[in-house]
Amino acid sequence: MAHNWGTSSRVSRLPKDWRKIRAQVLARDVLCRICGVRPSTIADHIEAMTDDHQLEALQGVCAPCHRVKTSAEAAAARAAAPKPGRRRPPEAHPGLL
Repeated sequence: MAHNWGTSSRVSRLPKDWRKIRAQVLARDVLCRICGVRPSTIADHIEAMTDDHQLEALQGVCAPCHRVKTSAEAAAARAAAPKPGRRRPPEAHPGLL
């Protein structure tokens, strides 16, 4: 399932001066901090899923690099807490109890 600002609760946790902070990050990091080629358009939290909005905890990144980084972080989170499968685990044979 795709997530975006419309389905995320993260926007409600942003500080009131987020636009100012975002502008400072993008002014500081003109080029993407990941690829170093494209212009920064997104203020990204360096550490995934944190609510640390200090300038040192943010980096300017381009949209393609942000998609790749976010996708990798989501895959790692899913792998760390897998959902239980639909199949029951195999039961021990009654003769082997």
